[in-house]
Amino acid sequence: MIYQIEGRNSVSDAIKSERVIDKIYVLKDGDGRLGQIIRQAKQQKIVIIEADRNKLDQLSKTGAHQGVIAQCSATKYVSTADILAYAEERGEKPFVMIADKITDPHNMGAIIRTALAAGVHGIIIPKRRSVGINETVAKVAAGALEHMKIAKVANLVNEIEYLKKQGVWIMGMDLEGAQNIYKSDLTGAIGVVIGSEGEGISSLVRKSCDFLVKIPMIGEIQSLNASVAAGVTLFEILRQRSQN
Repeated sequence: MIYQIEGRNSVSDAIKSERVIDKIYVLKDGDGRLGQIIRQAKQQKIVIIEADRNKLDQLSKTGAHQGVIAQCSATKYVSTADILAYAEERGEKPFVMIADKITDPHNMGAIIRTALAAGVHGIIIPKRRSVGINETVAKVAAGALEHMKIAKVANLVNEIEYLKKQGVWIMGMDLEGAQNIYKSDLTGAIGVVIGSEGEGISSLVRKSCDFLVKIPMIGEIQSLNASVAAGVTLFEILRQRSQN
């Protein structure tokens, strides 16, 4: 499967991360920033193809290529054990995110970017009923995809049970959660489950959580976009961890 990375920041980060890139299409007679990307690519001995804007527009799947498109192999997924091992290598308590039924690629891309900024060690997504890591996700993540470990699993409940056996507490974000996120102790090893805005967390996954937490809201709107809810939650965990 050919996987495309589009946009200047995303392509530049992909090159820096030494991802295996087959070729890079760049806008003919582009500006200085594209010249910098070309130099990066040449250092990695990546094939560079100059193309006019019409060609790039035809190739683009996001509609926002900014004059550069990289084609490479699909994202290399890791295991849940790999995520925990990464946390151990960093000498940190595991901080894992579990994305349940996130089907909007824009939400997923934003979640990945936010999770990286908040210090999440890895994200677990299901193979079914979830968006995969595609070009739109990569574009919205704006380079964060190159640094985030992602596990794509057959059964979220099984992975949650594995995490619990490894000493990770599983917290579900739910409108009916009994605990207020700002009054909960989130400083330990933790796995955060975020569901879709429309359906929330699936019933089996909800039952597997150790506890459910809600974000207090004022006003007529009582639900948040999944990526916004993730941002509020993950940065509250980061805040609490930073104070310890």
